[in-house]
Amino acid sequence: MQHISQNPVSHRGKIEYKWIALSNTTLSMLLGFINITSVLLALPVIFRGIGINPLAPGSTALLLWVLMGYMLVTAVFVVAFGRLGDMFGRSRMYNLGFAIFTLGSLLCALTWSTGPAGALELILFRVVQGMGGAFLFANSPAILTDAFPENQRGMALGLNQVAGIGGSFLGILVGGLLSEVGWRWVFLFNVPIGIIGTIWSYRTLRQVGTRKKESIDWLGNPTFAAGLTMVLVGAIYGIIPSATSSMGWTTPFVLSMFGGGIVLLIAFCLIEQRVKAPMFRLNLFRIRAFAAGNLAGFMSALARGGFMLMLTIWLQGIWLPLHGYDFTITPLWAGIYMIPSSIGILALGPLSGRLSDRYGARYFATGAMILTAVGFLFLLLLPVNFKYPLFAAIIFLDGLSMGMFMSPNTAAIMNSLPPQHRGAGSGMRATIMNIGTPISMAVIFTLMVVGLNATMPAALYSGLVQNGIPIQVAHQVASAPPVAYLFAAFLGYNPLATMIPAKVLASLPAQQAANITSRAFFPQLIDAAFHHGLVEVLVFAIIMCLIGAVASWIRGGKYVYREDTKS
Repeated sequence: MQHISQNPVSHRGKIEYKWIALSNTTLSMLLGFINITSVLLALPVIFRGIGINPLAPGSTALLLWVLMGYMLVTAVFVVAFGRLGDMFGRSRMYNLGFAIFTLGSLLCALTWSTGPAGALELILFRVVQGMGGAFLFANSPAILTDAFPENQRGMALGLNQVAGIGGSFLGILVGGLLSEVGWRWVFLFNVPIGIIGTIWSYRTLRQVGTRKKESIDWLGNPTFAAGLTMVLVGAIYGIIPSATSSMGWTTPFVLSMFGGGIVLLIAFCLIEQRVKAPMFRLNLFRIRAFAAGNLAGFMSALARGGFMLMLTIWLQGIWLPLHGYDFTITPLWAGIYMIPSSIGILALGPLSGRLSDRYGARYFATGAMILTAVGFLFLLLLPVNFKYPLFAAIIFLDGLSMGMFMSPNTAAIMNSLPPQHRGAGSGMRATIMNIGTPISMAVIFTLMVVGLNATMPAALYSGLVQNGIPIQVAHQVASAPPVAYLFAAFLGYNPLATMIPAKVLASLPAQQAANITSRAFFPQLIDAAFHHGLVEVLVFAIIMCLIGAVASWIRGGKYVYREDTKS
């Protein structure tokens, strides 16, 4: 084991270094999460820019890969890159990540092809971005844990986490605004900031703490990467409709992905117990604060990860059109109307982190999970066409609870780790969170589709026939997979104007055609069915939050790893 410390500097220099480390890592977290949600909002413009109709056959898979490929790659590699930080220096791996992320952003902006080839290029370049993001997300918390004393780590990690969560909401505004200028600007936005951040990190960050020289786990790394990739690919394609069903969960491809992935992950666990220098240190889960904190974080990701996307669809597909907003501008306005959630995070995130430095994470994280469950219960009681002040108050409450949970929980996990394993432990924490988000999206979309299938086809068919649409066409539209019109609304398209052939609409009296394609017609048809599905989604989210609350409570009191305790 080799201990690398700061160069001898004055006490004032040490104080300055920790703030430099905080500001640089916070910039990377902010940029990384802005990138995720800005792309989410700009997808309609991106697909139009490369010449793809997002509702054409086969486009759903491309859309999901552009959206989720970044998260998949980050989830797969973040543990390995955290382990590399332990071995070769966290700041060194972090610096490399900033450079790779910036290069990936530039390549995305320079995508030269159109059609499916352009989409595949963009997916590939998003993978490069994800590789850079994995280096950043794995090593940022470890760098801060090394730089700050234990009585300030909660505050530092809290600011870092709040920047990430706040960036995910800021990205909604950035994506909406930049997409008005041109889709390439959504990616170019990252480049100058990334160049500045890369140069700044290379010039100022240095290795502080413990670096352990070990061999790379050549067997465990590819086994874990292959197994996790197969499971997450199965989750992505499970959402996509098959030839015989509204979803693809029972197709041979999805079943083989899940089955093969689970077998490989089981094999990975067996491998890690036998190799000399494992990538995924399962023995860290013997530390109660580490195990309970990660379980709580995973439950939080399951509850929140997909639900934020569902909230966006709720606003874009129903509420905003009912209140006079054209479908083409709903993506931007959905971001604006969700600002109260960001305010809640920013209001409580840093404060809860600072308080957890003194009192520990147990009460803050447990209370936050309960508060989140209460917020979801309030949303359950709202009508689909709600009064906005009440909705704003509820999502502000959700933002407060998110800020209250993330900072203390992350600080508690990092404080529990031996110094030489902080990079690997940070990567494990990030992996567990990143796995939770796509799985949450898959589960929540599935529950929503099951709810919609119960009542939506009949309501849609009846409404179309009553307004003059031929029976055959009405049956075809009503039989479309719910994912089709959910994604249409999400991408800023009027679902019925897109799904009903233009010649059929042209054959109707002008008033009838205008009524069918109006802003309010589709939302009124889907209102009851959407609420049915929303109930199932919210019940699932509430259960996950309550499990997370139990996990947070059993972590015990404040715990900081020390060499003399060895526990």
